[in-house]
Amino acid sequence: MAIRYPNGKKFQPKRIPTAKKSDYKKDSSFSNRGMRFEERIEESNEFYLSRGIAVIHKKPTPLQIVNVHYPKRSAAVVTEAYFQKPSTTDFNGVYKGFHLDFEAKETRNKQSFPLKNFHEHQLHHMKAVVDHGGKAFVLVHFTVHEEIYLIPAAVFIAWTNNEEKRKSIPKSWIEESGFRVSQGFMPSVDYLSAVDEWLSL
Repeated sequence: MAIRYPNGKKFQPKRIPTAKKSDYKKDSSFSNRGMRFEERIEESNEFYLSRGIAVIHKKPTPLQIVNVHYPKRSAAVVTEAYFQKPSTTDFNGVYKGFHLDFEAKETRNKQSFPLKNFHEHQLHHMKAVVDHGGKAFVLVHFTVHEEIYLIPAAVFIAWTNNEEKRKSIPKSWIEESGFRVSQGFMPSVDYLSAVDEWLSL
């Protein structure tokens, strides 16, 4: 199916490298290896929901369908679509009476997180959530180190607005300013424990 942006440019999905067997030996964690970061978060959300802990879901991408092919009378295949508008963040929901809204990103960089992974409209959206009393944040997954950090939106936005206009955030700064997210079997990405730590401050 061909998906296009509002300007007509064709959407090219990012290639996700598959994990090699040798990577499994290096990775001492028992999280679901090979699973994409967002999929692991979705699985964790299902765990939270099933235990009555929180109600958090991935936001659907708004698409405008242009062409549909009908190979059978009982089946329809979308062959071309456009993004209706720029997306905001990946996930939102409710936890302990708070509205949570967050973006999940991963990087193979060892010592920094590239800011090119973020768009201006996402920053504006997170600021608006914070201004209205919600809890917005970013989850950053350093795939090489197999480490995940929660960065509160206000802290993250302050960095992007710094006068130096740096193109990336040092991992050392994220370690100091963010909250380490524990990983395990169930949930795979226990980011709500990091949210609890953040809320306790």
